[in-house]
Amino acid sequence: MLVYEFMPNGSLAKHLFENSQTLSWNLRLKVALGAAKGLAFLHDEANRKPIVIHQDFRCSNVLLDSDYNAKLFHFHFAVDGPTNYCQIDMYSIGYLPPETAMTGRVTSMYDVYRFGVVLLEMLCGRLVVDENRPSEEGYLVSWAKPFLRNKDKIFRVLDPRLEWGKSSLIEAYKIGSLALRCTSVKVENRPSMAEVVEALKALQA
Repeated sequence: MLVYEFMPNGSLAKHLFENSQTLSWNLRLKVALGAAKGLAFLHDEANRKPIVIHQDFRCSNVLLDSDYNAKLFHFHFAVDGPTNYCQIDMYSIGYLPPETAMTGRVTSMYDVYRFGVVLLEMLCGRLVVDENRPSEEGYLVSWAKPFLRNKDKIFRVLDPRLEWGKSSLIEAYKIGSLALRCTSVKVENRPSMAEVVEALKALQA
């Protein structure tokens, strides 16, 4: 029998896509940093060889305690890495990095890409794949990227349920830029999760 810590606030996915009252921008930043720290811990080569690749990071696998501290969940697909053994299910398609789709290769950058997708979901308040939207908007990553590159256009993709002021718009642009780096087609352009943690810390300092 497995016993898990009770997470009274459920999953990040529930708050983004199911609840009528969504998470505030500040809480989203807090959750993003907590989740990033979790992945960085798994990838820490100094304390763990081989590293652990979560391989199933997504909104529904980020659980929130009573203070909205993020906890990583669902390690069924976790592997020692790097590896050529990729496990996916029907819920992972929108999160799959291009290099893994082509070769099956899984490295720490696999988790980084998926983290970038989750950042986009938190920023935009949209599912990564949504068949109910027009075809050009159905895949979040390809739809959002052109707007994230332009400060004057980013407001077009931001979650309309949130109130955006001058400071939060600046933060949103920085989060969008970080998400772009994490979801870069070129693996070498993606940051490590340790670098992601530092970027998020700087944003909230």
